[in-house]
Amino acid sequence: MSIVSRRVLGRLVLALCLPVCSFAQPASSPIKIALIEGLSGPFGNTGEAVYRNLLWAVERVNAGGGVKLAGKAPGSVLQLDRYDSKGQTEEALTALKAAIDQGARVVVQGNSSAVAAALIDAINKHNEREPGKRVIFLNYAAVDPILTNEKCSFWHFRFDAHADMRMSALMSVIKDDTALKSVYIIGQDYSFGQAVAREARRQLTQLRPDVRIVGDELHAVGRVKDFMPYVTKIKASGAQAVITGNWGNDLTLLVKAAKEVGYEGKFYTFYGNALGAPAAIGEAGIGKVLAVAEWLPNVATPQSATFYQAFRQRFPTPADDYVHMRMQLMMQALVQSMETSGITDSVAVATNLERAKVNFYGQSGAMRSADHQFQQPLVVGVMERQGTPGVKFDVEGSGYGFRVIKTLTAAQAEQPTTCHMQRP
Repeated sequence: MSIVSRRVLGRLVLALCLPVCSFAQPASSPIKIALIEGLSGPFGNTGEAVYRNLLWAVERVNAGGGVKLAGKAPGSVLQLDRYDSKGQTEEALTALKAAIDQGARVVVQGNSSAVAAALIDAINKHNEREPGKRVIFLNYAAVDPILTNEKCSFWHFRFDAHADMRMSALMSVIKDDTALKSVYIIGQDYSFGQAVAREARRQLTQLRPDVRIVGDELHAVGRVKDFMPYVTKIKASGAQAVITGNWGNDLTLLVKAAKEVGYEGKFYTFYGNALGAPAAIGEAGIGKVLAVAEWLPNVATPQSATFYQAFRQRFPTPADDYVHMRMQLMMQALVQSMETSGITDSVAVATNLERAKVNFYGQSGAMRSADHQFQQPLVVGVMERQGTPGVKFDVEGSGYGFRVIKTLTAAQAEQPTTCHMQRP
């Protein structure tokens, strides 16, 4: 073979392997995961809680030898890089570009559905324009249903139950609460909060048409410092319960104000089980604050207790006590998909993520390939004093924990999808 022929052949081989080779990393090079999240501002505490959970997951993978890829020994370590979006969409898009430029091929985000929607659009465009630098987006908390319906993307995977799934779990409890006759719906005025309110109205009409909606309003996200005017209206309405998807300080300040005005109704929440909410409402919340999650510390299995105690050993400060099982399952699924692929090529990893099934400390889940919505059990808990039956563990050192009162299997929690997935 002539020198020219060998050069042509070499260029052809390089061209054929370029999409994969652009992802191939030497054993000494870490696999970069970019956390794009609000780590400062009104919801900085929620961003830091996410970081602790993901850091713990990454540490565990690396301690076990890293990610075992084909032809690489030892395994490749994971590197979690922080990018502060300040909870703003434009900042998140700027962070996405910086992360990609710095070698990240996996992006994780969740504490805003509006930000998640913008990231999906940006990643779709980037991956089409730059096939050699394709990015996978793992979503652990952005739960607007549209993200795995109309906006579903091959590159996006959601590991949290979306708002309709969470609302169905709460409604399974409301449906059986025959004493409940009136509710007040309040939430944050953006895509997620609007979705929660819409689904609450729909499911109440379907399952409890006898329950009156005596109030229904939205407020600015992260801008309300005093919820007293809102809870004064709630109390005056005579509502026996509040339904809210509020999270972070918007929830903590809401329940704190409710306590101050002496509101005695129930709170059906998506996130009332931590980040200061139980401590803020105190004794007034016993038997009255309910929360839905994929897992709670007082899930009554030996594996669950071991898992929770391991997290608390790593982060012993009470204020750091907000552990998410789904984020651990998410990291397990990512590593499993990379190791099954044998390479970190985004198409190969995403293809394996579509059919990922994981089990961790007795908690299991599976990705639904049709829309990339993770399917897993859900539980509903009610706030009680630590030490009462079913409440071995409290929350954030508050003296209050959540007793599991309802468990839905993955099949029971599942919802239909309108996604029409476009694959590369």
